[in-house]
Amino acid sequence: MAYRLVIFDFDGTLADSGDWFISMTNGVADRFKFRRITDEEVDMLRGRSSREVVEYMGVAKWKMPLIAIHARKLVAQHASNIPLFPGVPELLHGLRRSGVTIALVSSNSEANIRKILGPELSALVTYFNCGASMFGKTPKFRAVLRKARVAPKDVISIGDETRDIEAAAKAGVSSGAVTWGYARPEILAAHNPTVLFMGMDEILPTVVG
Repeated sequence: MAYRLVIFDFDGTLADSGDWFISMTNGVADRFKFRRITDEEVDMLRGRSSREVVEYMGVAKWKMPLIAIHARKLVAQHASNIPLFPGVPELLHGLRRSGVTIALVSSNSEANIRKILGPELSALVTYFNCGASMFGKTPKFRAVLRKARVAPKDVISIGDETRDIEAAAKAGVSSGAVTWGYARPEILAAHNPTVLFMGMDEILPTVVG
């Protein structure tokens, strides 16, 4: 087995929530007084790093926890409208059958994630460490490793944004970047993930080895 533990991001990685979040962005911008964006700017920002996106939109750091709380409330209200990407159930079942431990570290809430996954898939996840700040996943990765008693070399974190790659590097674990989420493949590749996944069906053989 290549990895004993896989830590998934949720939104944009397992849940197809990108378009929904984008549709909510300008409403959130009006509420918290940061820059609204056009459809053309959305496409442009997919080619920027997570930090560049925050800077471009003029989001004050002190507002970010408030925005995250508001976003989680919005997701709770609209969870039934957010689907999983095709192949997610098969992937999670396949990982568990292969003896891989599954964790979820996300800015979203555990309650929202469980609602979207449903009880059957939620039961396949051993560790939930949710409510991460936008750039605060590294401590949560380390907390999961301590609970699981797994060495960093046996862990891969899989997400859809450049901040996921950065957090994995700081935690000393491998990183997998998926190309079907928010960021464009070229910006993800430029941040040197351990693996760049072009399709959901590539994850299981890579993790299991």
